[in-house]
Amino acid sequence: MPLLQVNAGRDGPEPGANHAPLNPALVRALDTDPSGPIIVMVHGFKFCPGSAATCPHRHILSLSPRAGCWKALSWPRGLGFGAGAPDEGLGIAFGWPARGSIWRAYDRAEQAGEALARVIAAIRRITPGRQIHAIAHSLGARVVLTALRRLNAGDVDRAILLAGAEYGVTASGALSCGAGRTADVINITSRENDLFDFMMERLIAAPEPGDRMMSHTLPRRPNTLTVQMDHHGTLEALDRAGYVIAPPSARICHWSSYLRPGVFDFYRALLRQSRQMPLARLRAVLPERPDPRWSRILPAPTLPRHLPLGRKAAS
Repeated sequence: MPLLQVNAGRDGPEPGANHAPLNPALVRALDTDPSGPIIVMVHGFKFCPGSAATCPHRHILSLSPRAGCWKALSWPRGLGFGAGAPDEGLGIAFGWPARGSIWRAYDRAEQAGEALARVIAAIRRITPGRQIHAIAHSLGARVVLTALRRLNAGDVDRAILLAGAEYGVTASGALSCGAGRTADVINITSRENDLFDFMMERLIAAPEPGDRMMSHTLPRRPNTLTVQMDHHGTLEALDRAGYVIAPPSARICHWSSYLRPGVFDFYRALLRQSRQMPLARLRAVLPERPDPRWSRILPAPTLPRHLPLGRKAAS
Protein backbone atom coordinates (compact mmCIF):
# COMPACT_ATOMS: atom_id res chain seq x y z
CA MET A 1 0.00 0.00 0.00
CA PRO A 2 2.09 2.95 -1.22
CA LEU A 3 -0.60 5.53 -0.41
CA LEU A 4 -2.80 6.00 2.65
CA GLN A 5 -5.64 8.52 2.70
CA VAL A 6 -6.02 10.41 5.98
CA ASN A 7 -8.40 13.28 6.68
CA ALA A 8 -8.77 15.88 9.40
CA GLY A 9 -12.15 14.80 10.81
CA ARG A 10 -14.38 16.52 13.35
CA ASP A 11 -12.86 14.54 16.20
CA GLY A 12 -9.33 14.37 14.89
CA PRO A 13 -7.53 12.51 12.12
CA GLU A 14 -9.22 9.49 10.56
CA PRO A 15 -8.66 7.14 7.59
CA GLY A 16 -9.98 8.70 4.40
CA ALA A 17 -12.32 5.86 3.49
CA ASN A 18 -14.19 5.60 6.79
CA HIS A 19 -14.39 6.73 10.40
CA ALA A 20 -12.43 3.78 11.80
CA PRO A 21 -9.58 4.27 14.29
CA LEU A 22 -6.45 5.63 12.63
CA ASN A 23 -3.71 3.68 14.43
CA PRO A 24 -4.57 0.21 13.01
CA ALA A 25 -4.63 1.67 9.49
CA LEU A 26 -1.22 3.29 10.07
CA VAL A 27 0.27 0.07 11.43
CA ARG A 28 -0.94 -1.94 8.41
CA ALA A 29 0.30 0.66 5.94
CA LEU A 30 3.71 1.04 7.59
CA ASP A 31 4.22 -2.73 7.73
CA THR A 32 3.98 -3.06 3.94
CA ASP A 33 7.30 -1.20 3.47
CA PRO A 34 9.39 -0.77 6.61
CA SER A 35 12.34 0.91 4.89
CA GLY A 36 11.38 3.78 2.59
CA PRO A 37 10.55 7.36 3.60
CA ILE A 38 7.14 8.57 4.73
CA ILE A 39 5.98 11.59 2.74
CA VAL A 40 2.92 13.57 3.84
CA MET A 41 1.18 15.53 1.06
CA VAL A 42 -1.14 18.42 1.97
CA HIS A 43 -3.38 20.33 -0.45
CA GLY A 44 -4.44 23.96 -0.23
CA PHE A 45 -7.57 26.10 -0.64
CA LYS A 46 -10.82 24.95 -2.33
CA PHE A 47 -10.44 21.19 -1.74
CA CYS A 48 -12.65 19.16 0.59
CA PRO A 49 -12.48 15.39 1.20
CA GLY A 50 -15.65 13.55 0.20
CA SER A 51 -16.86 16.22 -2.19
CA ALA A 52 -17.72 14.90 -5.63
CA ALA A 53 -16.09 17.83 -7.40
CA THR A 54 -13.31 18.93 -5.03
CA CYS A 55 -12.10 15.83 -3.18
CA PRO A 56 -8.28 15.94 -3.12
CA HIS A 57 -8.15 12.12 -3.10
CA ARG A 58 -9.60 12.18 -6.61
CA HIS A 59 -7.36 15.02 -7.67
CA ILE A 60 -3.73 15.95 -6.88
CA LEU A 61 -3.44 13.49 -3.96
CA SER A 62 -4.52 10.52 -6.08
CA LEU A 63 -2.34 8.03 -7.92
CA SER A 64 -4.86 8.30 -10.79
CA PRO A 65 -6.52 11.75 -10.77
CA ARG A 66 -9.86 12.12 -12.48
CA ALA A 67 -9.65 13.50 -15.99
CA GLY A 68 -11.00 16.88 -17.04
CA CYS A 69 -9.07 19.30 -14.83
CA TRP A 70 -5.84 20.88 -16.06
CA LYS A 71 -4.52 21.13 -12.48
CA ALA A 72 -5.07 17.43 -11.68
CA LEU A 73 -1.46 16.26 -11.65
CA SER A 74 -0.69 13.31 -9.35
CA TRP A 75 1.61 14.33 -6.52
CA PRO A 76 2.10 10.72 -5.34
CA ARG A 77 3.30 9.63 -8.77
CA GLY A 78 5.52 12.69 -9.05
CA LEU A 79 7.12 11.77 -5.72
CA GLY A 80 7.80 8.17 -6.74
CA PHE A 81 4.81 6.25 -5.36
CA GLY A 82 2.84 3.63 -7.27
CA ALA A 83 5.72 2.24 -9.35
CA GLY A 84 6.25 -0.87 -7.23
CA ALA A 85 9.82 -0.05 -6.20
CA PRO A 86 11.00 -1.99 -3.13
CA ASP A 87 11.87 1.17 -1.18
CA GLU A 88 8.89 3.36 -2.11
CA GLY A 89 7.95 3.97 1.49
CA LEU A 90 4.52 5.32 2.36
CA GLY A 91 2.68 8.34 1.03
CA ILE A 92 0.15 9.99 3.34
CA ALA A 93 -2.49 11.91 1.36
CA PHE A 94 -3.75 14.32 4.01
CA GLY A 95 -7.10 15.96 3.30
CA TRP A 96 -8.81 18.74 5.22
CA PRO A 97 -11.94 20.90 4.69
CA ALA A 98 -10.64 23.92 2.78
CA ARG A 99 -13.88 25.10 1.17
CA GLY A 100 -15.91 28.21 1.98
CA SER A 101 -14.47 31.69 2.48
CA ILE A 102 -10.74 32.32 2.66
CA TRP A 103 -11.15 33.41 6.30
CA ARG A 104 -12.86 30.17 7.23
CA ALA A 105 -10.29 28.07 5.37
CA TYR A 106 -7.43 29.98 7.03
CA ASP A 107 -8.86 29.16 10.47
CA ARG A 108 -9.48 25.55 9.50
CA ALA A 109 -5.90 25.20 8.29
CA GLU A 110 -4.71 25.66 11.85
CA GLN A 111 -7.19 23.05 13.11
CA ALA A 112 -6.02 20.69 10.36
CA GLY A 113 -2.43 21.27 11.45
CA GLU A 114 -3.30 20.04 14.92
CA ALA A 115 -4.77 16.86 13.37
CA LEU A 116 -1.69 16.41 11.19
CA ALA A 117 0.55 16.70 14.25
CA ARG A 118 -1.37 13.81 15.81
CA VAL A 119 -0.84 11.71 12.67
CA ILE A 120 2.91 12.33 12.62
CA ALA A 121 3.24 11.74 16.37
CA ALA A 122 1.45 8.39 15.91
CA ILE A 123 3.83 7.42 13.10
CA ARG A 124 6.80 8.30 15.33
CA ARG A 125 5.46 6.03 18.07
CA ILE A 126 4.90 3.14 15.65
CA THR A 127 8.19 3.45 13.76
CA PRO A 128 10.59 5.82 15.55
CA GLY A 129 13.49 5.66 13.10
CA ARG A 130 11.76 6.36 9.78
CA GLN A 131 12.31 9.56 7.85
CA ILE A 132 9.15 11.69 7.73
CA HIS A 133 8.84 14.48 5.17
CA ALA A 134 6.03 16.80 4.10
CA ILE A 135 5.10 18.74 0.98
CA ALA A 136 2.26 21.26 0.89
CA HIS A 137 0.79 23.92 -1.36
CA SER A 138 -0.69 27.32 -0.49
CA LEU A 139 -2.79 27.09 2.72
CA GLY A 140 -1.41 23.60 3.14
CA ALA A 141 1.81 25.33 4.23
CA ARG A 142 -0.10 26.78 7.20
CA VAL A 143 -1.26 23.24 8.02
CA VAL A 144 2.31 21.92 8.02
CA LEU A 145 3.74 24.87 9.97
CA THR A 146 1.06 24.43 12.62
CA ALA A 147 1.98 20.76 12.90
CA LEU A 148 5.69 21.57 13.24
CA ARG A 149 4.92 23.89 16.12
CA ARG A 150 3.07 21.11 17.99
CA LEU A 151 5.55 18.28 17.37
CA ASN A 152 8.82 17.45 19.08
CA ALA A 153 12.22 18.32 17.69
CA GLY A 154 13.26 15.70 15.13
CA ASP A 155 9.74 14.50 14.37
CA VAL A 156 9.85 15.88 10.79
CA ASP A 157 12.99 15.70 8.68
CA ARG A 158 12.18 17.98 5.73
CA ALA A 159 9.22 20.04 4.50
CA ILE A 160 8.75 21.60 1.05
CA LEU A 161 6.25 24.47 1.10
CA LEU A 162 4.96 25.54 -2.32
CA ALA A 163 3.68 29.13 -2.63
CA GLY A 164 2.95 29.13 1.09
CA ALA A 165 -0.11 31.17 2.09
CA GLU A 166 1.14 32.12 5.54
CA TYR A 167 2.67 35.23 7.09
CA GLY A 168 6.39 35.46 7.73
CA VAL A 169 6.00 36.22 11.45
CA THR A 170 3.77 33.17 11.93
CA ALA A 171 6.15 30.97 9.95
CA SER A 172 9.09 32.28 11.97
CA GLY A 173 7.27 31.41 15.19
CA ALA A 174 6.70 27.86 13.96
CA LEU A 175 10.42 27.54 13.17
CA SER A 176 11.38 28.68 16.66
CA CYS A 177 9.86 25.78 18.59
CA GLY A 178 9.08 22.07 18.41
CA ALA A 179 9.89 20.26 15.18
CA GLY A 180 10.31 23.60 13.42
CA ARG A 181 13.71 24.08 15.08
CA THR A 182 15.17 20.96 13.46
CA ALA A 183 13.24 20.28 10.23
CA ASP A 184 14.65 21.48 6.92
CA VAL A 185 12.09 23.90 5.48
CA ILE A 186 12.36 24.65 1.76
CA ASN A 187 10.31 27.67 0.75
CA ILE A 188 9.41 27.36 -2.95
CA THR A 189 8.46 30.76 -4.35
CA SER A 190 7.77 32.37 -7.71
CA ARG A 191 7.01 35.90 -8.81
CA GLU A 192 4.09 34.31 -10.69
CA ASN A 193 2.41 34.08 -7.27
CA ASP A 194 2.89 37.75 -6.29
CA LEU A 195 -0.71 38.70 -6.99
CA PHE A 196 -2.03 35.86 -4.80
CA ASP A 197 0.34 36.84 -1.97
CA PHE A 198 -0.85 40.44 -2.25
CA MET A 199 -4.50 39.38 -2.15
CA MET A 200 -3.90 37.28 0.98
CA GLU A 201 -2.30 40.27 2.67
CA ARG A 202 -5.34 42.40 1.85
CA LEU A 203 -7.84 39.79 3.09
CA ILE A 204 -6.18 38.20 6.14
CA ALA A 205 -5.04 40.44 8.99
CA ALA A 206 -1.29 40.33 9.54
CA PRO A 207 -0.03 39.23 12.98
CA GLU A 208 2.19 42.33 13.03
CA PRO A 209 1.90 45.59 11.06
CA GLY A 210 3.83 45.45 7.80
CA ASP A 211 4.25 41.68 7.75
CA ARG A 212 4.03 39.91 4.38
CA MET A 213 3.56 36.39 3.08
CA MET A 214 6.35 33.91 3.77
CA SER A 215 7.35 33.82 0.09
CA HIS A 216 9.04 37.16 0.78
CA THR A 217 9.81 37.01 4.49
CA LEU A 218 10.79 33.49 5.60
CA PRO A 219 13.78 34.01 7.91
CA ARG A 220 17.17 32.87 6.69
CA ARG A 221 18.35 30.16 9.08
CA PRO A 222 20.59 27.08 8.79
CA ASN A 223 17.46 24.92 8.37
CA THR A 224 15.63 27.15 5.86
CA LEU A 225 16.11 27.76 2.15
CA THR A 226 14.08 29.93 -0.22
CA VAL A 227 14.10 28.80 -3.86
CA GLN A 228 12.57 31.12 -6.46
CA MET A 229 11.48 28.74 -9.21
CA ASP A 230 11.10 31.40 -11.93
CA HIS A 231 14.51 32.96 -11.31
CA HIS A 232 16.74 32.56 -14.35
CA GLY A 233 19.80 31.87 -12.23
CA THR A 234 17.94 29.24 -10.20
CA LEU A 235 16.83 27.38 -13.32
CA GLU A 236 20.38 27.48 -14.71
CA ALA A 237 21.85 26.14 -11.46
CA LEU A 238 19.30 23.33 -11.26
CA ASP A 239 19.88 22.47 -14.92
CA ARG A 240 23.62 22.09 -14.23
CA ALA A 241 22.73 19.79 -11.32
CA GLY A 242 20.61 17.60 -13.64
CA TYR A 243 17.12 18.98 -12.93
CA VAL A 244 15.68 20.42 -16.13
CA ILE A 245 12.68 22.56 -15.19
CA ALA A 246 10.55 24.32 -17.79
CA PRO A 247 10.60 28.12 -17.64
CA PRO A 248 7.41 29.85 -16.52
CA SER A 249 4.79 30.36 -19.21
CA ALA A 250 2.59 32.93 -17.42
CA ARG A 251 3.02 36.13 -15.50
CA ILE A 252 0.40 35.12 -12.94
CA CYS A 253 -0.12 31.55 -11.72
CA HIS A 254 -0.77 30.10 -8.27
CA TRP A 255 -0.15 26.47 -9.29
CA SER A 256 3.08 26.61 -11.30
CA SER A 257 5.11 25.35 -8.30
CA TYR A 258 3.72 21.88 -8.95
CA LEU A 259 2.52 22.04 -12.57
CA ARG A 260 5.74 23.16 -14.29
CA PRO A 261 7.37 20.22 -16.10
CA GLY A 262 10.41 19.00 -14.21
CA VAL A 263 9.64 20.39 -10.75
CA PHE A 264 8.69 17.03 -9.26
CA ASP A 265 12.01 15.51 -10.33
CA PHE A 266 13.62 18.12 -8.06
CA TYR A 267 11.13 17.67 -5.20
CA ARG A 268 11.42 13.90 -5.37
CA ALA A 269 15.20 14.13 -5.02
CA LEU A 270 14.91 16.63 -2.14
CA LEU A 271 12.71 14.21 -0.20
CA ARG A 272 14.06 10.80 -1.23
CA GLN A 273 17.73 11.81 -1.23
CA SER A 274 17.59 14.37 1.55
CA ARG A 275 20.86 13.28 3.16
CA GLN A 276 22.70 13.60 -0.16
CA MET A 277 21.20 17.07 -0.73
CA PRO A 278 21.84 19.11 2.44
CA LEU A 279 20.59 22.68 2.45
CA ALA A 280 24.12 24.07 2.74
CA ARG A 281 25.09 22.44 -0.57
CA LEU A 282 21.97 23.77 -2.29
CA ARG A 283 22.49 27.23 -0.83
CA ALA A 284 26.02 27.33 -2.24
CA VAL A 285 24.88 26.90 -5.85
CA LEU A 286 21.57 28.80 -5.89
CA PRO A 287 21.18 32.58 -6.24
CA GLU A 288 21.37 34.31 -2.88
CA ARG A 289 18.65 36.90 -3.46
CA PRO A 290 15.24 36.39 -5.11
CA ASP A 291 13.83 38.89 -7.56
CA PRO A 292 11.73 41.67 -5.99
CA ARG A 293 7.96 41.50 -5.78
CA TRP A 294 6.08 42.43 -8.99
CA SER A 295 9.24 42.05 -11.09
CA ARG A 296 7.47 39.48 -13.29
CA ILE A 297 4.17 41.31 -13.59
CA LEU A 298 5.72 44.78 -13.92
CA PRO A 299 9.17 44.38 -15.49
CA ALA A 300 11.60 47.25 -15.01
CA PRO A 301 11.47 49.87 -17.79
CA THR A 302 14.20 49.81 -20.42
CA LEU A 303 16.10 53.09 -20.72
CA PRO A 304 17.70 54.34 -23.98
CA ARG A 305 21.23 53.00 -24.27
CA HIS A 306 22.79 55.87 -26.22
CA LEU A 307 21.26 59.08 -24.84
CA PRO A 308 23.86 61.84 -25.51
CA LEU A 309 25.28 63.41 -22.38
CA GLY A 310 24.12 66.94 -21.66
CA ARG A 311 21.21 66.81 -24.11
CA LYS A 312 17.53 66.11 -23.64
CA ALA A 313 15.82 63.33 -25.51
CA ALA A 314 13.34 64.45 -28.16
CA SER A 315 9.81 64.72 -26.77
